[in-house]
Amino acid sequence: MDRLSLSPAEYRALASRAVEITTQYLERLRELPSFPSTSGDETSARFDEPLPERGIGATALEDLQAVLALARPCGPRFFGYVLGSGEPVAAVADLVASVLNQNVTAWRSSPAAITIEQLVVRWLAEAIGCSGFTGSFTGGGSMANLMGLAMARDARAPSHGTLYASTEAHMSIPKAAALLGLGYDAVRPIVVDERFRMVPEALDRAIRKDLDAGKRPIAVVATAGTVSTGSIDPLVELSDVARKYDVWLHVDGAYGGLAAMARPESFRGLERADSISIDPHKWLYQPLDCGCLLYRDPAFARAAFSHTGDYARTLQSDPIEGFAFFEESIELSRRFRALKVWLSIRYHGAEAFRHAMRGDLALAQRLASGIEAEPQLELLAPVALSAVCFRYRGARTGTEGQLDDLNLRILQRVIARGRVYISNATVRGRFALRACIVNHRSTPDDVDAVISETLAAAEDVRRELG
Repeated sequence: MDRLSLSPAEYRALASRAVEITTQYLERLRELPSFPSTSGDETSARFDEPLPERGIGATALEDLQAVLALARPCGPRFFGYVLGSGEPVAAVADLVASVLNQNVTAWRSSPAAITIEQLVVRWLAEAIGCSGFTGSFTGGGSMANLMGLAMARDARAPSHGTLYASTEAHMSIPKAAALLGLGYDAVRPIVVDERFRMVPEALDRAIRKDLDAGKRPIAVVATAGTVSTGSIDPLVELSDVARKYDVWLHVDGAYGGLAAMARPESFRGLERADSISIDPHKWLYQPLDCGCLLYRDPAFARAAFSHTGDYARTLQSDPIEGFAFFEESIELSRRFRALKVWLSIRYHGAEAFRHAMRGDLALAQRLASGIEAEPQLELLAPVALSAVCFRYRGARTGTEGQLDDLNLRILQRVIARGRVYISNATVRGRFALRACIVNHRSTPDDVDAVISETLAAAEDVRRELG
């Protein structure tokens, strides 16, 4: 006897209660503290219980209230990390995707899901100025970077070689090199300029040096939105160097790539890439997880990932009905990630997302201007996108190390106060406070609170230190 199915009435009641709970959460999102008032021990104690042998039915849903209360809310004053704000239409689509439970692996597994993912990938490529690129959805930018570099390795040097990335590159790049069997030492760190952008001349010298030493250059990894400062590497110049030496150009655009929709002039040369990672769960405000890898030529994806067991072999010769994402991706089991992007874009329209991105960019400039106007604060990096790195300097007494320690304490106090959430970065060896604005709910008052809360936290810390 099936004991797991629900009647239509039971499912309707369960879904209605879930909608009610989450609607109440969204209604009070602005009033919630930026971080829950809890500790590790308290959270563990709240959820610790033995494996339930007998279910409690719909009563189990009521514990969602505790989940929401002890979660870090995605409210308008969350400026930590590079994480989108979870657009609600996409959240509805996630429920539908879970009910459908499609394995988006081949057309024969789910005709609608395969077709929609291919369509949305084309939309995203077109939106960032890369019409003609194809690709697939991934769990996030780290997986997209790994796949892009796997394609590069197989295309240029299947067994060995070197990669080139700036000293500001994301941690997923050396991790990808290790996972691909190249090793961490295969990544050549290239110096950056005063705006934290890779220096093309230094890249050229590094490639020539490796060639002279008998090594095989594989790929240049340019970054369109570094994780610390949001800097955008000079894509045109770097693509010229890559072409000069027949090296693959991968662009890590997980943070900034989609901002090309709103400010295309800052991303000239993006269309020259061989592969690009982008994260709709960042600047398309989609719920996690939702990354994407775009590439110019799917033949390289098939060369890297088409190693199919006989049990999964596609028996169709038709180019549409015979298509399989598992021939162009690491993943075999694949969630219907594209559904939320498809529904979200069709509901709001691309222009609504451009408007939200431009708003975030403007708020970042507002915050930077406010920091520069405040004598007790110091801007530590140019604001290329929406990441704002700064620190409290006060009367600027003591050593740099003491100033680093003071700002660490200030960050901890800002988070503990619960009115705004920011994170940290290291900028030229200095500890920085960092606010990253990728939130469609944020207003000018919200970003102004970063300054007022930092100053208030600094005063708290100074009183404690005497």
